[in-house]
Amino acid sequence: MSTPDPADDIADALVRLRGRRHPGHGLGHGGPHGQRGGPHEGRRGRPGGWPAGPGGRFAAPAWMRMLEALAAASDPLSVSEIAEAVGVDQPRASRLVQQGVERDLVRREADPDDARRTRIALTDAGIRVARGAKGERRQELSCALEAFTEDERTELARLLNKLADNWGTTP
Repeated sequence: MSTPDPADDIADALVRLRGRRHPGHGLGHGGPHGQRGGPHEGRRGRPGGWPAGPGGRFAAPAWMRMLEALAAASDPLSVSEIAEAVGVDQPRASRLVQQGVERDLVRREADPDDARRTRIALTDAGIRVARGAKGERRQELSCALEAFTEDERTELARLLNKLADNWGTTP
């Protein structure tokens, strides 16, 4: 029987921690809601790819958190649930959803329990983008962990999961 790869536990903990952001408290890189880049800078500084957010900045981190949240959910999510998972306020989540609809990455569906509500689900294109980004991040994580011993990887996984388990549990 093979031992589980600590990199999987580390990746899972990082995803859980990314979802713990609070609206208006950009814990990511370079400004509110983790946005960075300029009007022609996309993901990783490459041209294109991500829609411009407020002030011409690209919204790649928020977009990816939205796609990841939808990919991880067992059912479509409401805009409020997306806002909570992404760590943005509801108006920002609504804009992300609208941009996703325009780019055929997400679709709106009627809530079967309440016709007044709308749920958001990934399209096939959105699923492919979310899977591709997850695979790319997993590869980058594996490369970064090459400098760690097996014991260090295991300890890092344990500590990150402990942090994720306890994030926000204190008053």
